[in-house]
Amino acid sequence: MKRQNGLLTFVFAGLALVATAACDNTAAGAKKDAEIAKEDAKRASEKAAEATADAARDASDATKRAGEAVAEGTADATKDAAAATSAAATTTSVKSALMADKSVDASKIDVDSDGTTKVVTLRGSVASEAQRASAERIARDKAEGYTVVNRLTVG
Repeated sequence: MKRQNGLLTFVFAGLALVATAACDNTAAGAKKDAEIAKEDAKRASEKAAEATADAARDASDATKRAGEAVAEGTADATKDAAAATSAAATTTSVKSALMADKSVDASKIDVDSDGTTKVVTLRGSVASEAQRASAERIARDKAEGYTVVNRLTVG
């Protein structure tokens, strides 16, 4: 029995050595796994930082393009509004001058102005060729910078 106990003691001691070696091996493996995970996390963090920087650049570029588009749209809208305002003022000026001139019966004259093309068009009818010529002269005087198209008929 002593021999058996000695043998058991020897077996248990051997198992203890194997278990200790296994624990040491497991601890070393866990440490290595932790180092690998740390490197993987570092690479993932660097990739995330690059992706964030790329996204920020893309967003900045998109914002810049949107700002440019808004500026162009605003400039176009301002230009269109200015042309429309100029045309309306020109139409009013020409029509008022025609009505104020006693040598022209302006009651049947329609005045249209296009601020974009800078054209004033006279339509309608007058009683004589002299009134037609006077209406065109008045329109040219009042519509400075505009081309006058005389489509007035006599009759």
